[in-house]
Parts: sequence; structure tokens; C-alpha cells
Amino acid sequence: MSTILHIIHLVSETAKPSRFVEISERVIPVLASCCVLAFGIGLFFSFASDVDYQQGSTVRIMYVHVPAAWLALMCYTVMTINAVGSLVFRHPLADVAARVAAPLGAWFCLIALVTGAVWGKPMWGTWWVWDARLTSMFVLFIMYLGIIAVNRSLDEPTRAARLTAILIIVGFVNIPIIKFSVNWWNTLHQPASVIRLDGPAVDMEFLVPLMAMAFAFTALFFTLYLAAIRNEIWRRRINSQQRLAARVAANRNA
Repeated sequence: MSTILHIIHLVSETAKPSRFVEISERVIPVLASCCVLAFGIGLFFSFASDVDYQQGSTVRIMYVHVPAAWLALMCYTVMTINAVGSLVFRHPLADVAARVAAPLGAWFCLIALVTGAVWGKPMWGTWWVWDARLTSMFVLFIMYLGIIAVNRSLDEPTRAARLTAILIIVGFVNIPIIKFSVNWWNTLHQPASVIRLDGPAVDMEFLVPLMAMAFAFTALFFTLYLAAIRNEIWRRRINSQQRLAARVAANRNA
């Protein structure tokens, strides 16, 4: 019990905005270095791997498409966790973390949609089909844009945080729909082939570059995510100081 309380204490201390800024200053350069190294390794294996006997060179699109899709789902899951922390526990850092993740998730989702369309044209003979997986991913992209719009349209931070948190939590229902859509409905999109109970169905020739690129994309996400949280904390501090200075100046002139 004491160990659990100690862990909770460490997490709460780290989650303080001032402490987070201090830690992120040391962590971000390490993550960025890992990101560059991982992309170098991932790209090397991606171009060094053989082509698929059916897909040809277009199989290499998978090394960008799949990690981007994974990150789009993971980003929204991270947003949901932070939204719960903001709505239930009123933690200011949770609000910041949920707010800044939306643009990142939108970009990963867009990359997944575009690369999927580029792959679909030679494989399916069309850029787009309204099947369950593609449609639910497109809905996720619209949800990201909606959350960004709400954040930027409301000037009152507390109201914006609460409304955004509610939208994120309600929208989380789309994540399991995306994940299990290929199992629930008859779709063109292939079912899970990497994370399976009976092991990956992907040949090691393609699995190695795929996992290397997945690690690279994950490192990129967390690098940008921590940097965005830090920048948002500094932005709010500057705005707070400017409002305080404006009130002081107004009192002096009164």
C-alpha cells in the first residue's frame, strides 16, 4: 500500500506544471534523438526489405500508413485519459495535455487516410470506399477538427476545458468501433495482422521495418506532445502575467 501511495505521490509531483516543464527540458532532447535514430533505422529496413509478391513496392506504404493509424488511435486514447483527469480531478495539466494532443492526432489521422488512399488505388482500384474502417477513421478525423475548433472558439479557459473534455469522452466510443469494425462488418480492409492472440500474421521481412517505423512514429509523437504541453504551459503563464500587468496598469490609471 505504501508503494502505491509513493507512486501516486511521484506522479502528482511530476504532473505539477512547473515540475513538468523542468523534467521535459531534459526528456525532450533524449526523445528527439531516439526519434531521429529510429527513423534512420526504420527507413533503412523499409527500403532494404523485399517487395511483396502481390503488392509489389506499394507494400512500403504500410510502413507509414499503419504506424500513423496506430498513433491516431493512441493519441485519442491519451486525450480521453487526460479529459477524465481534467473533468473529474480538475487537474490543470490534464486540461493542457488534452488540448494540445488534438492537432497531433489530426495530423496522424490525415496521414493514415492519405496513405491508405494511395495504397488503395492500385490495390482496390479506387482511392476511397465507404467501408466501416475507412468511414470510422474519417469520423475520427472530423472529431479531431471539431475539438480543435471548440478549443479555439471559446475564450474562457474553464468553460473550454470542460466542454472539450466532455466531447472527447463521448467521442471515445468511436475508438473500439475503428478497432473492431473489420470483425463486426464485412469490409475491404484487412483484419488485424500484427497484434493477434495467435501471433503476428506478417512475415518477419515486413514485420521488422514495420515495428521499427512504429517505434519511430511513437517517439515522434511523444517528442512533439511533450514539447506542445511545455509550450502551452509557457503560453498560459505569459497570458496570465499580461492580464495581471493590465489590471495593475488599469488600477494605477483609475
